[in-house]
Amino acid sequence: MTTHTGWQGRFYEDFAVGDVFEHPLGRTVTTTDNIWFTLLTQNTAPLHFDHEYARRTEFGKPLVNSALTLALVAGQSVTDVSQNVFANLGWDGITLPSPVFEGDTIHSRSSVVAARESASRPGLGVVTVHTTGHKQTGETVIEFTRTLLVYKRGHGPRHEDRSGGRHGGEGQ
Repeated sequence: MTTHTGWQGRFYEDFAVGDVFEHPLGRTVTTTDNIWFTLLTQNTAPLHFDHEYARRTEFGKPLVNSALTLALVAGQSVTDVSQNVFANLGWDGITLPSPVFEGDTIHSRSSVVAARESASRPGLGVVTVHTTGHKQTGETVIEFTRTLLVYKRGHGPRHEDRSGGRHGGEGQ
């Protein structure tokens, strides 16, 4: 019998400028998702949780909270981009060109726009990606650029020593 380890994510060395990652998981946004996220984050805009109010707007139905769209698309990118993240450094240029409605299914992709070694942390690299989310119609619903610190292979919490034991920290 062969034991296979699960996906461990990409390390800094696995990124090259121009790489494109089609993130594997899509997600259909439900009414419950929209209402819970909106109320959990204390957003009081009735357009997101009051169907009667939303019916009277130009949309004619509830609009999905844009922060939920951001969180969902960022989450979809984790498996390819930030499974081995040390920290997010910044989010830039967030745009929302088309609305998301309850029942829409969102997919996303990211492209690497920059990658360099960290000048101050030798066990890390700085990676910048441009991520785009789109719904089932093909319309782009969100775009943003994210810069993050990613562990180099052999560093970070999952680093294994030669005896098979685990080390407990960055750079060990």
